[in-house]
Amino acid sequence: MEIFDNLLLGISVAISPINIVYLLAGAMIGMIIGIIPGFGPAAGLSILLPLTFGMDPTGAIMMLAAIYYGAMYGGTITSILLNTPGESAVVASTFDGYPLAQQGRAGPALVMQAAASFCGGTIGVILITVLAGIFAQVTRNFGPPEFFMLVMMGMVTLIVLIGDNWRYGAISALIGFALGTVGVDLETGLQRFTFGSAELIGGIEFIPIAIGLFGLGELYYAFYQGLHRAGSGGIIQYQKEKEFWPSLRDWLDSRMAFVRGSILGFCIGVIPGAGATVASLMAYTVEKSSSRTPEKFGKGAMPGLVAPECANNAASTGAMIPLLTLGIPGSAATAVLLAAFLLWGLRPGPLLMEQNPEFAWGLIGSMYLGNMALLAINIFAIPIFVMMLKLPYRILAPAVILVCTMGTYSVHGSIIEVWLMFAAGIVGFFMKLYGFSPAATVLALVLGPLAEETLRQSLLISRGSPMIFVERGVSLTILLFTIAVVALGMLASRSRRRARLATQGGQAE
Repeated sequence: MEIFDNLLLGISVAISPINIVYLLAGAMIGMIIGIIPGFGPAAGLSILLPLTFGMDPTGAIMMLAAIYYGAMYGGTITSILLNTPGESAVVASTFDGYPLAQQGRAGPALVMQAAASFCGGTIGVILITVLAGIFAQVTRNFGPPEFFMLVMMGMVTLIVLIGDNWRYGAISALIGFALGTVGVDLETGLQRFTFGSAELIGGIEFIPIAIGLFGLGELYYAFYQGLHRAGSGGIIQYQKEKEFWPSLRDWLDSRMAFVRGSILGFCIGVIPGAGATVASLMAYTVEKSSSRTPEKFGKGAMPGLVAPECANNAASTGAMIPLLTLGIPGSAATAVLLAAFLLWGLRPGPLLMEQNPEFAWGLIGSMYLGNMALLAINIFAIPIFVMMLKLPYRILAPAVILVCTMGTYSVHGSIIEVWLMFAAGIVGFFMKLYGFSPAATVLALVLGPLAEETLRQSLLISRGSPMIFVERGVSLTILLFTIAVVALGMLASRSRRRARLATQGGQAE
């Protein structure tokens, strides 16, 4: 009953008129931030944080939190329509979201995306309400070995389960790891592969590479196919838009993806440092490995869109647990929220819910209302988003280039990053042309520095012995799960190859 009473207290705080205004404003701003490629919730929160000075702390945090999880809703819109993820957490949504739009099913894809985001966010808030104390205890046992094994599990399963050729996937991931080594080595202080450029001392950012590989790479490939000669029709309108609402088959095929993606995403989001990127990737790979028709993934499978969308929203919600109960930010965006807490004299930790129950539970209660508001806003605005598909190619293609350029430049104001984006676009074109995996490159770039750091810390703890990864129960469990997923993926790939050869042999006869 105590949990129920606390939740009622939180909702009563959240539904005050001024807090509702702050909540709706944050949700709308978050969606806009998510739609803009290259911006992302962390950058948006950093820019908007000074605007909340002088506001009531509870209302201000509600608005900032709505911006945070609202950006997850908006970030998938460009992933589906333009194959341009705004941040790494929505990269997995491009795998099947964009092919669905190519098939003339952008409307159903956006509706399912909104429903999956709502499901993941709401299940995440329910689990926060019930399990916050338990998860706080579990995550205290995670150290560098567990983080390293978690990152490697995400990368290995991605290589094996995405794409028909795992060798090309491995090469693509190695390119991303190589890009991740550029900059200053934090252990020795030496510059690596900067070639004397001050712009590269801080490393190569995710944004220009992701926008280049996905957004511009797809655009260049469209040029290669000759779509620029079409008199009308957007760059992704390969087929006429067929319907607006998802079919009953879409809901039935995705019913378990809603559950699996939400629960898995929340569990990973609770782990400080893991984040929505790892959650969405793992949800996609788990969904593909458990599907009866894995060959449809990457070609427009609705569960392939639903699972990562549930996961990244549930993970963004789950990241609030280590923030509220331990004072540990689970992502870059929650690090900005932590700074906001401290600015108002609120110190997150085990005593926060006891000493400031109206604030803590008011924030949790506002997340229920925020997800409802975002679901309504998303579905209401879908016709506007789908109208993008009807723009003539001669208008939409330059607009995509302009948006990609502005999104890249706005992050750090760096011309070097803009040139990196255009270069990554050329690389992305050749990757698509020859069957390599841009997704593996981008995610290796994002996760590579974390893998390097946690590997060094683990070996430092064990004095150079790799046995630390099998001597600790949690890391050993992650390792065994990785081996199982890889083995299943390889067996499924071999079965599909044999079936394809048998089909070809039957046709030849």
